[in-house]
Amino acid sequence: MAKRRASIPVNPMANQFGAGIAIEKLLVEKLLPKEKEEAGRPHREDGHSFFLLEKGKVSIEIDFEKYNIKPSSLLYLHPNQVHRITAFENVTVCVWSIRNEHLQPEYLKILEELTPTSPLLLKKDAVSLLSDAVSLGMRLFDRKEDKLYHAAIKDSCNALVALAISQFLGHTTSTQKLSRFETVAKSFRNLLERNYTTDKRPAVYAKKLNISIPYLNECVRHATGFSVSHHIQQRVILEAKRLLSHSDQAIKEIAAELGYDDYPYFSRLFTKVVGKTPVAFRNKNLD
Repeated sequence: MAKRRASIPVNPMANQFGAGIAIEKLLVEKLLPKEKEEAGRPHREDGHSFFLLEKGKVSIEIDFEKYNIKPSSLLYLHPNQVHRITAFENVTVCVWSIRNEHLQPEYLKILEELTPTSPLLLKKDAVSLLSDAVSLGMRLFDRKEDKLYHAAIKDSCNALVALAISQFLGHTTSTQKLSRFETVAKSFRNLLERNYTTDKRPAVYAKKLNISIPYLNECVRHATGFSVSHHIQQRVILEAKRLLSHSDQAIKEIAAELGYDDYPYFSRLFTKVVGKTPVAFRNKNLD
């Protein structure tokens, strides 16, 4: 049994070249034992990370969901998401990763709204375009003596992000204008992602959006099928599951980190939503 850590490990992929940006193509027949052990440990990435699988077999677990990824698939991982690789064989994969400070603000906003996404199977022309863009980005990475070196690799990686976003939007978003209900629900979800550890009451989000609590609930329920309180609980519980499974923090510490000074209340809420106590969930999901 692998030893858990005090906090969830973060893989510095985007900073591997010291720039907060990475663009590369990997050809790996089989992971070495040490590489396999590291990839199999649950971890986060330090940037917004994209993987274009051109060849081979990859199985991955992302926030307790398991995926078997096929060639010509595009995978996006948000820095918050915890994942681990369970199978990796005869792989050719294009990779690009970028930290928040280098990412175009409008792209960051869209990515926050897209998360979470499932692996997306691409058409041949889309794969070719992304692969060519990765090759160009890799060439730019080698030109360290250029006067505008960092600007060039930053723009190159942002271009790759834009191409990837376009693929996801083409499969997940209607070309029609969002309804008022959908617009409000999207704004609520954006606020929730930034404030779920501090703001647990629907009234807080309604006030931030300058609308009434009943109207916020109406919009969110119409757009998603669930209430505002449900979304707040689910976001908190997801983070609790991550920390219970992949960190060594005491349950009381996790409760406090998530904004619950009343540990018994947190324990009752977790048990109600998950169907197991925090202790039982941790014991079943030890890494």
